[in-house]
Amino acid sequence: MFLYLIGLVALFALYRWYRETKRVPNISDKYVFITGCDSGFGNLLAKRLDELGYHVIAACFTENGEDDLKKSSSKKLTTIHVDVAKSESIQKAAAFIKSKVGEAGLWGLVNNAGLSVPAGPCDWLTIQDYKQMLDVNLMGVIEVTLSVIPLIKKSQGRIVNVASVFGRISPVGGAYCISKYGVEAFNDSLRRNLRDFGIKVLCIEPGFFKTTVTNTEVIEKNLHNLWDKLPQEVRDDYGSDYVEKVLKLMKEQMDKLSDPDLMKVVSCMEHALSAVYPRTRYSPGWDAKLFWLPLSYMPTLIADYVLARDSVKPAKAVV
Repeated sequence: MFLYLIGLVALFALYRWYRETKRVPNISDKYVFITGCDSGFGNLLAKRLDELGYHVIAACFTENGEDDLKKSSSKKLTTIHVDVAKSESIQKAAAFIKSKVGEAGLWGLVNNAGLSVPAGPCDWLTIQDYKQMLDVNLMGVIEVTLSVIPLIKKSQGRIVNVASVFGRISPVGGAYCISKYGVEAFNDSLRRNLRDFGIKVLCIEPGFFKTTVTNTEVIEKNLHNLWDKLPQEVRDDYGSDYVEKVLKLMKEQMDKLSDPDLMKVVSCMEHALSAVYPRTRYSPGWDAKLFWLPLSYMPTLIADYVLARDSVKPAKAVV
């Protein structure tokens, strides 16, 4: 009986693998719009899709990002400046895309742009810190998507939203996890709403990879900036050595967990756009598959214990 079960699992895995190898035709006629292409996943995806023959419209936040991408890509790739926190910039980009794709429509949208800081204990942050990140990571995703849905309907294309394993579980304070939970919810409602129009909506939930999100220098600067702004009363609650202890622990964890192979994520993005039968969710990274996602399904009591076990305690902690 056990051998039969193993055989069935093996057959299912083989069938799934074969099914997922099928690719959509006429890639060279398809347009894909990607946000956050200055660096990291978005930059690598833009180059990868350009190599495959897609018409890539790459949104960058900086001129340097645009220039660098142009130098390393074919003339088929187009760059455009977009600030996803500003409605005017988004509407301008949508008008440009409409003029570019014409009646063919937009095959793919990849919502990749995002911020990872400011982040820290909740009582270190102001409401403006929350708004700043939510405007980019959540409201930007929603507004960019709404602006191009009519174009995606024309092609019966794809929308790929980059969330995070931190859209499933919240181990850190600040707006990052909140924004990613929001992206997950938006992704689910969007997938169900647009299914009748032949549009597939997919979600990428990466674990820890070596990007600006996990850059220890960026995180260290962020924590020191937040600490310097705190009232003395809050500093006393945490203790003068709290930041240094957190940074030491964080660097140890980042060294262990952060995967340098960003192409694991890019390959998932490319599959979501190119496969005839894409997956609803992709969770690249072994830490996502073997730690964060399983932990998110655990009872709250267990998840809280695991996350608190190795955390740094404030000086005036009472438990």
